[in-house]
Amino acid sequence: MTPLRIALYQGPSGVPSSTAVTLDALAAAACRASAAGARLLLTNELYLTGYALGAAVRDLAEPVAGPSADAVARIAAEHGLVIGYGYPERDGEAIFNSLQLIGPDGTRLANYRKTHLFGEYETTHFTPGSELLVQADLDGIRLGLLICYDVEFPETVRAHALAGTQLLLAPTALMRPYEIVPQTIVPARAWESQLYIAYTNRCGDEGDFAFAGLSCLAAPDGTVRARAGAAEDLIVADVDPGLLAASRAENTYLSDRRPALYASLT
Repeated sequence: MTPLRIALYQGPSGVPSSTAVTLDALAAAACRASAAGARLLLTNELYLTGYALGAAVRDLAEPVAGPSADAVARIAAEHGLVIGYGYPERDGEAIFNSLQLIGPDGTRLANYRKTHLFGEYETTHFTPGSELLVQADLDGIRLGLLICYDVEFPETVRAHALAGTQLLLAPTALMRPYEIVPQTIVPARAWESQLYIAYTNRCGDEGDFAFAGLSCLAAPDGTVRARAGAAEDLIVADVDPGLLAASRAENTYLSDRRPALYASLT
């Protein structure tokens, strides 16, 4: 099977002045990603609005089919890309920290609401999602969706692996000094659950938050196929189904599990 080329956009840096600015940056990133042969472009957590919103998140949140979703759909269709972007989602009175996946024809493929909220800011302003396994397919590869803190729980990543996810999309807003997550934990999650993880972080400072960057594509053999630094960047790498199959044949964690022994975990 042909490898799937993906692009991870770590940017824009710092506090976005408006959604229009982030949409313009997304269009520019999509143009670069398409020129590099990518089929999928993934942005970071709460990409559209910025992360450090405070109570303003209620005013900036949009429904799943809101005007920004339509704008992203136009960008995806123009460049023939699947685009995954983070945004605050409004559903009635509830506000979710969400990731939406838009297809290359502008159709909406999937929408995931962050299930594990991090810290006082998120638990104050967002409602946790209740559906863990949100998936979609692209060029014969099963995509799974998580957001930031979700991927730090081995149970969430393992659940995706057991449900057939081959490439786990994980936009994030990881702050300093937690660089251990992209440097150590994300590659370990990819290794122990035998899948690819695309981890796309924010960069720069927003209010009291200093984001660490270090976006990466971690492979099931424990290697990192591409890595960004601390500044705005667009990295491109291939998800190889052949490598995934070989790695799963060599590393039999999934088939060697003994679930009956783990009942106390749930």
